[in-house]
This record gives sequence, C-alpha cells and structure tokens, in this order.
Amino acid sequence: MIQADLNIVLPEVSLAIFAMLALMGGVYTTKDKAAPVILWTTSLVFVLLAAWIGFNGEGTNAAFGGAFVDDGFSRFAKVTILLSAAAILVMSQDFMTRHGLFRFEYPILVALSVVGMMMMVSAGDLMALYMGLELQSLALYVVASLRRDSVKSTEAGLKYFVLGALSSGMLLYGASLVYGYAGTTLFAGIFSTVNAGDISLGLLFGLVFVIAGLAFKVSAAPFHMWTPDVYEGSPTPITAFFATAPKVAAMGLFARVVHDAFGGAVADWSQIVAFLSVVSMFLGAIAAIGQRDIKRLMAYSSIAHMGFALMGLAAGTAEGVQAMLIYMAIYVTMNIGTFAFILSMEKDGEPVTDIDALQNYSKKEPMRALAMLVLLFSLAGIPPMVGFFGKFYVLKAAVDADMAWLAIAGVVASVIGAFYYLRVIYYMYFGEERDALNGSMPMVNWLFLVGSAAVMLVGVINLFGIEGLALAAAGALVN
Repeated sequence: MIQADLNIVLPEVSLAIFAMLALMGGVYTTKDKAAPVILWTTSLVFVLLAAWIGFNGEGTNAAFGGAFVDDGFSRFAKVTILLSAAAILVMSQDFMTRHGLFRFEYPILVALSVVGMMMMVSAGDLMALYMGLELQSLALYVVASLRRDSVKSTEAGLKYFVLGALSSGMLLYGASLVYGYAGTTLFAGIFSTVNAGDISLGLLFGLVFVIAGLAFKVSAAPFHMWTPDVYEGSPTPITAFFATAPKVAAMGLFARVVHDAFGGAVADWSQIVAFLSVVSMFLGAIAAIGQRDIKRLMAYSSIAHMGFALMGLAAGTAEGVQAMLIYMAIYVTMNIGTFAFILSMEKDGEPVTDIDALQNYSKKEPMRALAMLVLLFSLAGIPPMVGFFGKFYVLKAAVDADMAWLAIAGVVASVIGAFYYLRVIYYMYFGEERDALNGSMPMVNWLFLVGSAAVMLVGVINLFGIEGLALAAAGALVN
C-alpha cells in the first residue's frame, strides 16, 4: 500500500529530494560556482518532471487515503507550474548576477515552493491543502526579501509574511469550521455531506473563510492589498515568478476546493466567486490607470486577470474550469514574455521601472518594442491575439451558465483596462525623444520575449492544442 502511494507522489518526492541534495551541494562547494550549476540543474529537473507528468500520467489515482489526488486536472496544472518556473529561473540568471543577488539558495527556494504548489493542486484533504500552501508560501516570503540591503525588498517580504499569516489564519479557521460541521477533512467526505443536503450555516461560514484565504493567494480583490507593494519591492525576477507559477497553483487549489469538496453547493459559492471576480476586474482595471511604475502596473494587471480567471470558476461548470485553465496557461505565457522585457529595462546598469523611461523606445530597439506591443495587445485582450481568446472562453462560460451580467461586467472592465496597456504602447512609439534606457538583453531573455509574442500570434490557429487538454483536465475535476 505504501509502495503504491509513493509511486503516485514520486514526482513531488523526487523534487523534494533533489532540493535537499542541491542544498547540501551548495553548502559544501564554492558558492560562486555552485549557484549557476544549481540554477540550470533545477530548471532541467523542472522540465524533465513536466515531461514525466505530462506523458506518463493517466486516469485518477489517490494516495494516503485520498489526501493526495493525481488526476488530469492536477497534471495540467503541474506541467504549467513546472514549465513557467523553469522559464523564470533561466531568465533571471543574468539579472541576479549583475545585481549581486545570485546565491545558490535562490533556485533551491524556488524548487521547494514548487513542491508546495504541486501539493496544492493535488490536495484532496484540508490538511494536505494547508501543507502545500505553507510550503509554497514560506519559500516565497524569503525570496521576496532576497535583496537584503534594500528597504523596499525587506518591506515586501515582511508585508507578504504578515498578511500571508493573516490569510492562513482565516483559511485555517474556515477549515476548522468545515471539519466541525462535516466531520471530516477529506474533500470526498465533505462532498458527500454537502450532497446529502446537510449543508448547514456553519459549513457555509467555513466555506466563506476558506475562500477568503484562497482569494488572498490569487491576489483577488478585496484581498489584494499585498500585491502592488510586494511586486514593486521584490527583485524583478522574483516579481516575475510571483506573477506566474504561484497564480496557477492558487487558482488550481481554488478550483479543487470548490468542486471536489463543495461541488454539491455550486449555487452557494458561485455568488461569492462572482463577487470576487467583478471586484477584482474593476479594481485592477481602474487602479492601474494611475500607476507610473511598470511593476506596480503589472500587479494591478494581475489582479484584473485573476478576476477574469475567477469568472470561469464562478460558472460552476466543467466548461468554466476548462476556460479558467486555458486563461491561466495563456496568462502565464504572456507574463513570461512581458517580464523578459521588464528585466532589460536598465540605465547605466541600474534597473528602471518608470514607464516614462519607455518614451520613444521603438526608435532604439524596434524588435523588442514590437514584441512588447504584441504582448500588451494580448494582455488587453485585443483580437486576433491569443489573449482575446482567453477572455472569450471565460466570457462564454459565464454566458452559458446564465451569468450574462458577469460577462458584461467583464467586457466593460476589459475596455477600461485596455487604457493602461495602450498608454505604454503610445509611449514606446509616439513618446518624446529621450535616451533613457541602455540595458542589454541576454539571448535567452530575447528568445522568451520574441517566443511569447510569436505564441500570441501563431497560437490563434488552434491554441497549440491546449483547448482539448484543458477540457480533459476539467472533466477529471468536475464529474
């Protein structure tokens, strides 16, 4: 029995063992030599694990009495998490080295957080959920404050830690209420209780607190307050990481909880998720208009985008989950390319994050500016970019679930949000003459920038088959 369970959790165990071995290797070798080796090895391990999970997994398998679930949904999320984490690690080496931040602990902390994320999307029990969530969060608190000589970076880590602890407390309180009224921590047991019509007021209160804790992790309004400051204060590669893999993990966990545990009470939680969706879309769209710092702008952009992803979840259907997965895969791809560009925003060796610095940028770097233009159009959801199809899927899911009002709200928020993306494009192509930026871009970052932009254009043909994969993944979650 134990052997069968270990076979199911082998990818997570393998990554955890690798992280511990890498830590020992880093401690007992020359620090400067160890860091790049560990970073590239970690990235390779991520890619190999993604291939292993993507090609070998089949069916639905449960381990440790149902506390860990390996199914099509978790595999889709894990492959997205692993590939995005590998991309961010590779992209970050040049920046971290030049700014004296490249330590061997960095890729190890990322690897440990990824173990937590993989645990999150496979959680089948409230205890397993919390284990994965805290393993991910504790590593992220540390990397947020990696720039120890920076007040902003230290503040980012501390703010993330304090608010993260608050959200964890809310989630735990909700979990204790759910356990008290359902009599079990297993999602399958909670599902049976809810399906039997025993959904009491106490159980609903527990669900609300759990959703509030999860909303913090996906930076959905009104639990978004940490996002702009942490995005701005963290080193840019760390910000790029925050904007990609953890978002997929948190959204996957969100879907897992509401469908696996409370799938029989869709009418109850759908209203809460729809509220979070609307508030996130409008707050992200409106608050970003006044931002002059591109990292803060991307923070509010992520809040708005999580609102759209939650729209798919609010539909409460398999089609909605499929739309959410497609949206998250596209969102991660767009963010990888965008942050590859932001990492190159430098003047005389110092990072620049003010969008005014991009004035007339296209005259100096036409290829980079063009790639960024495509990505910004896609982020705004302008056809025929792939980003438009991401929004189309979640809007369609909402309409098909008789939530046309939510889809209309999404369209309005999308139109408002287009302004701040188009303003950056305006600066790059029609801004004043100035020679603000002179940062170089390593070949690997250039490839990610241009590659992401190309995906936004070429992907319109068939979304690279993600539609079918997401449908299969959604079918595994929503029975």
